[in-house]
Amino acid sequence: MIKDMKFSKGKNEISVKYILPVRIIGCDNAENAEVLLKDLPSQAIRGGEPECAVLHRGGYMLFDFGTELAGGITVTVRYLKEDEKEERKNPNPSLRAVFGESVSEAMSARGEKNFVNDHSMRDITREYGFMSTFRIGQTGFRFVRLESCDADIEILAVKGAFEYRDIPYIGEFSCNDKRLEEIWNVGAYTVHLNMQDYLWDGIKRDRMVWIGDTHPEMLTICSVFGSNECVTKSMDHTRDITPYTEWMNGHLSYSMWWVVLQRDWYFQSGDKTYLEENKEYLFNLLERTILLIDESGSFTYDGHMFVDWSSNDTSYAKSGVIATVALALKNGAELARILSNDLLAEKCIKVYNRIDRSELKYDGNKQVAALVAISGLEPAEKINKNILSKDPLGGLSTFLGGYVLQARAEAGDMEGALEIIRKYWGAMLDFGATTFWEDFDLSWTENAAPIDEPVPEGKKDIHGDCGKFCYKQFRHSLCHGWASGPTWFLSRYALGVRILKPGCKKLLIKPYLANLSHVKGKYPTPYGIVTVEHTRDAFGNIKTSVDAPKEIEIEIFNS
Repeated sequence: MIKDMKFSKGKNEISVKYILPVRIIGCDNAENAEVLLKDLPSQAIRGGEPECAVLHRGGYMLFDFGTELAGGITVTVRYLKEDEKEERKNPNPSLRAVFGESVSEAMSARGEKNFVNDHSMRDITREYGFMSTFRIGQTGFRFVRLESCDADIEILAVKGAFEYRDIPYIGEFSCNDKRLEEIWNVGAYTVHLNMQDYLWDGIKRDRMVWIGDTHPEMLTICSVFGSNECVTKSMDHTRDITPYTEWMNGHLSYSMWWVVLQRDWYFQSGDKTYLEENKEYLFNLLERTILLIDESGSFTYDGHMFVDWSSNDTSYAKSGVIATVALALKNGAELARILSNDLLAEKCIKVYNRIDRSELKYDGNKQVAALVAISGLEPAEKINKNILSKDPLGGLSTFLGGYVLQARAEAGDMEGALEIIRKYWGAMLDFGATTFWEDFDLSWTENAAPIDEPVPEGKKDIHGDCGKFCYKQFRHSLCHGWASGPTWFLSRYALGVRILKPGCKKLLIKPYLANLSHVKGKYPTPYGIVTVEHTRDAFGNIKTSVDAPKEIEIEIFNS
C-alpha cells in the first residue's frame, strides 16, 4: 500500500504533457507518415483498422516538434496484419531514436561531429514489445529520427513527452520593437525549460547545477516567474556539497557568484529566514575571500582562473576573477549589515577599496571588461568607450553577454545595448532557434544553413561545424539558461524595474528607452504584480504610469 512505501524526501514539481509533432521533415521506406501529425490515441488495440503509419525495416521518419522541448517521446506500436500468419522470429525487435536540437544532429549518429551521449542519451536503440506504448529518451530536443532496426512495424502514435514546471508566466514585456519582444519571450522560455528538479545549465548538456550559471538564470526567473524553489534548492545543494574551504564547482569565481545570488535573491524574495539559514556559511566564505587581497591590494590567489570560456587560460582571466571577488565583497558587505555583522561588513568594504586597479587587464575581452565595470572597479563609461563599443558584435558570449548589456546601459549607451540584442541574439532566431544557445558567434552564420532544415550541399552546418572549447559541434547545447540575458536586462533597464529594498518593498522605476517610444510590462513581486508603462511623446518627453500593490513604495526617475 502507498502508506507503507518509503518515499524520497525530495519532491519533484515537474509535469509531463504530450506534444504533437508539427511536421514530418523526411522519411524513407515508410508509408502514411503524415497521419502521425494527428492527435491519435496512444493506445494499442487488436483488430480493427486504426489510422497508423508503417515503418519498414531500415526505414526512418524525421519529426519536428516545432520548438525545443525537455523530455522524450512516447511511441505506440502494433504488428502488421500479414505477420499474424507466421511465428515471429524476434518477438522484441528494436527501434532507434536519435534526438537533435537541430535537423543535422537528429540525422547524425554517435561519433559524427562530436555527437556524444554525455549527460543525456540522444542516440538510443531499444527493444519493444508489439501492441505496446513505451517511452524513449530524457534530453533536450526539437527533432527526432525514428528508425526501425529489424522489423516492419505499424506505428499508431508518436508524441513528445514534455517535462516542465507548470507555472504561470507572471512577468511580461512588450514594446514598439517586436524583435525585442520575441527575444524577451525566447529567453524566458529558455530558462523555463531548465527549471527542472534543480535549476540546470542546459537540458541536453550538462543538466547540472553550475552555480555561476545560476545567477543570470535567477535574474530571468525573478523577472518572469518571481521566486521559485528550484533556485534555492540549487543554491543549497551546491552549498551542502562544498565546504567553505573549497570553491563551488571547482571555480573561485563560482563561489563569488553564490554570494551575489544570496543578495539578489533576498532583495527579490524578502525571505529573511532563508538568508539566516545561510549566515554561517556566508560569513565564513566572506572571511576566506577577504584573505585573497593582501595589504597592498594585490590579488593573492594562485589557483585556476576561470570566469567564462572566452577568457579561459588567458592573461586577462585573472582580472575577471578579481571582478567577481569585488562583486562578492560589495554584496557580502550589504548582507553582513542586514545580518547585524557590521564588523564583517566594514572589513569587506575596506578590502574592496584597496583592490589594486592597476592589475586589471582585459585585452579587449568584453566579458571581463563588463565585469570590471559592473563591479565598480573601473568606470562603465571608460570600459564602454575603450572596449565594449568597438566592434560591438564581435567577441561576445551568451553566458556573460547580459552583463555586457548591463555595463553598456550603465555607461549611458542603451542604444548600443539594444542593437546587440537585436543583431546578436536575434541572429539565433533567424537561424531557427526557439531557445538561446550555449554560445554563439556571428561569424558562424556565414554561408550557413538554419538549424530547422537539412543542410544543403555547399552550406555550412551551423550546429555540426561550429562551436569552441568543450562545446564543439553537436556537443554544443542549443538551450542554455545562461543565455537569457536580454530577458532580465530588458525588464531591469527598458522597463526600468530596480529593487531598492528587500522583498521588493521599494522599487525604483528608471527606464532607459534609447530609441524606443513605448514599453509596457509586468514584474512579479511577493506582494503581487507591478505593471509599468512608458510612452515617449513627439517632443521626447516620457510619461510613466505604474500600478503596484499598496505594500510597495514606488520611486520614478525618468532620465
